[in-house]
Amino acid sequence: MAERELQLVARRIRSFPDFPIPGVLFRDISPLLKDPDSFRASIRLLARHLQQAHGDGIDYIAGLDSRGFLFGPSLAQELGLGCVLIRKRGKLPGPTVSASYALEYGKAELEIQRDALEPGQKVVIVDDLLATGGTMRAACELLGQLQAEVLECVSLVELTSLKGREKLAPVPFFSLLQYE
Repeated sequence: MAERELQLVARRIRSFPDFPIPGVLFRDISPLLKDPDSFRASIRLLARHLQQAHGDGIDYIAGLDSRGFLFGPSLAQELGLGCVLIRKRGKLPGPTVSASYALEYGKAELEIQRDALEPGQKVVIVDDLLATGGTMRAACELLGQLQAEVLECVSLVELTSLKGREKLAPVPFFSLLQYE
């Protein structure tokens, strides 16, 4: 069953060479989002992994701005949990905490509302894709500022040649699909 679901998900990821710049092979999740069966399969597979790895030990799912917002709430619902949002700077009202991370040409910042989590709560971070790991690493640091415990980071797609999972250590990382 899981292998069939994984194949259903994999068939809905398409590749666009030289986008957004020459030399980049872009992995597009749009067909997956368009197909309810494939999307549902991706959520079930991620949820099954998290249940096996952590049982009932997860308090919240944290979705990363912006495509992590597509998977975070659905995954949280599948697991019977709440979802908190990690946004780009300036997008959340009220008191926030922030963490910066490096981009190819500059810096960016992520924020979370200061009261989103209590110290000691256990969180899983979700995004659609892991590339260099900078954004997810910043999210881990951000949750650390709130004294939350990041149990694991998960994504639908991992670009293994960029070695993003190495930036996340010692936090465990899981992806459904891996591409060079």
